[in-house]
Amino acid sequence: MANWCGSLPGKFLLRACLLTGLLAGTAASAETLSAAEDVQPSPGQPNTEPAMDTKENGQANVRQHPLSEESRRKTAAARESQLVELTARLKETPENVGLLSRRGDVLFFLARFQESAADYNRMAELQPSLERSHWRRGIAWFYAEEYDRAAHQFEIYNSFDNVDRENGIWRFFSQYESAGREKARQGLLKYEKDDREPFPAVYRLFSGETTPEKILRDIAAADLDADEREKRLFYAQLYIGLNHAVEDRPQQALVHLREAVANTWGPKAGYGPHYMWEVGRLHYEQLLKLPPVKNPPGE
Repeated sequence: MANWCGSLPGKFLLRACLLTGLLAGTAASAETLSAAEDVQPSPGQPNTEPAMDTKENGQANVRQHPLSEESRRKTAAARESQLVELTARLKETPENVGLLSRRGDVLFFLARFQESAADYNRMAELQPSLERSHWRRGIAWFYAEEYDRAAHQFEIYNSFDNVDRENGIWRFFSQYESAGREKARQGLLKYEKDDREPFPAVYRLFSGETTPEKILRDIAAADLDADEREKRLFYAQLYIGLNHAVEDRPQQALVHLREAVANTWGPKAGYGPHYMWEVGRLHYEQLLKLPPVKNPPGE
């Protein structure tokens, strides 16, 4: 794996370098499948190892990966094999947008964000109709610390889909990292049409109009079937956790991102939700590389 850490400036340098070589979180096939199948493998085996028996057992549980080390290792190896195969095929057909899409996803899942963004960007160059709608490019730019480019991607996506508040959340994150919370809140995109749950409630978190506790409490109290409840919990935990991470509260972020990674709906859902489950996994693993936060005396 190439050493690309030195090319990332600023505070994300530590974050991104910690991610180099992270193991992917689901069991993958090395075979070349359809675009969706190639990047949407089956979920990995849960981690059944006992939690550490320490005085800080609560933190030990939060830092215990929901997926087993073996499944993460196997998935990483399978994805490295996919990367070799896709790269070889792209040498033969370098302007194949489908292959660029698949390789961009594999690179992203391997935490090689700049390379992933380059493939996604090349897709839009070859197929200009993707320019506004390529949300994956925006997320890859965000993790490559290209915050202004990421914010622009999510801004123009809004002209493609002015209902999707999830896009507005990523624009908020990008602007937060580039200009701070106040300007990010001032720049929150306005939505008038209904959106899928739980995004109307989750979106209000970023304007300060609600709290994580209320979001989760309302989901718990709602009359939902098990699958719908798990779906809403996945998105709520993911974006509550990512918000804590952006706000530089790593311990709180770990709690919620671990719940998102352990969620049973995310890794089995369709292409887009699965991609976002991978985002949660990557960010959770990034935070695991940071030193544990010590509890204050007496706790």
